[in-house]
Amino acid sequence: MKKKLYLALILFMVISLVVACSSSGTGGSAGKLTVYIGFQEDHAVEAMKQFTEDTGIEVDMIRMSAGEILAKIRAEKDNPQADIWYGGPADTFVAAVDEGLLQPYHSPVADKIDARFKDADGYWTGIYVGALGFATNKDFLENHGLEAPTTWEDLLHPAYQNEIIMAHPGSSGTAYTILYTVLKVFGGEDEGFDYLHKLHPQVQQYTTSGSAPGRMVGMGEAGAGLLFAHDIIKYQEEGFDSLVLTIPEDGTGYETGAVAIIEGAPQSELAEKFIDWSLDTSAQEVGQRTGSYQNLTNPDAKEPEKAVKLENINTINYDPIEAGSERSRLIDKWDREVNK
Repeated sequence: MKKKLYLALILFMVISLVVACSSSGTGGSAGKLTVYIGFQEDHAVEAMKQFTEDTGIEVDMIRMSAGEILAKIRAEKDNPQADIWYGGPADTFVAAVDEGLLQPYHSPVADKIDARFKDADGYWTGIYVGALGFATNKDFLENHGLEAPTTWEDLLHPAYQNEIIMAHPGSSGTAYTILYTVLKVFGGEDEGFDYLHKLHPQVQQYTTSGSAPGRMVGMGEAGAGLLFAHDIIKYQEEGFDSLVLTIPEDGTGYETGAVAIIEGAPQSELAEKFIDWSLDTSAQEVGQRTGSYQNLTNPDAKEPEKAVKLENINTINYDPIEAGSERSRLIDKWDREVNK
């Protein structure tokens, strides 16, 4: 009996050792990454599927707008519930750095990324670039005898009163990119806010999601929407033939979509593997399979043919560091003075 018990104990120890060793691999039960992701839903699902296929690491994904992600990470600061923030304009990441919400990591793959698209201290790294555009509805334009808008001033035409959709800059990184862009295009904060005051009566609704205005305009619920050009192209491909895309000739802003490790990440080692993966070609080329046509930051990645060519449009000098450090103040000012 004692011999049987002894053998059973040895067998149990061997099995436990095998399980422990197998769990120490990236695909084992040692942990599962939790990712807060700012992509559109289909892009997000495809990216997480590709990550698990490439690495064997399982993922729990929660999709939110960039402003919502920042608010959630802020609320969970003392007890982090996620490991990775994936997608959304870099200025929201800068705001998170200022609040001590992100953990630096210098990925070896980041050496390939242009310095313009990454944080010097390794807190965040750019994975794509996307320019702002105007989406207008063909029927709306025809009914009002208008050409598609090509300047920010065009949106102040009386026909656009209560006909424009854009997101709220407090919840949407897209909308904050719009706010910051306007200040640059008009030459200063006073001039920019003067324009935003004039634009406000034209706005029918401020949405939570930055990409939602494109779908709403495509469905004829509004005459025009402000969002990223790659989202407009995506909706056109999905069958919204009524959408017209134009890029403001007097200047447009752009986002540097970023990725970062959340401070206190429960699975920090796996999180580093995610960062390495997200900067490499397999991850960066996923989006175009789901109609997401951002410009890519890794020069070895195959650029989507339908992506807007940044060299062909008039982009402002968009400084994510300045935009991020001013984010809370400018949003508060917009809420207090414009969105009354």
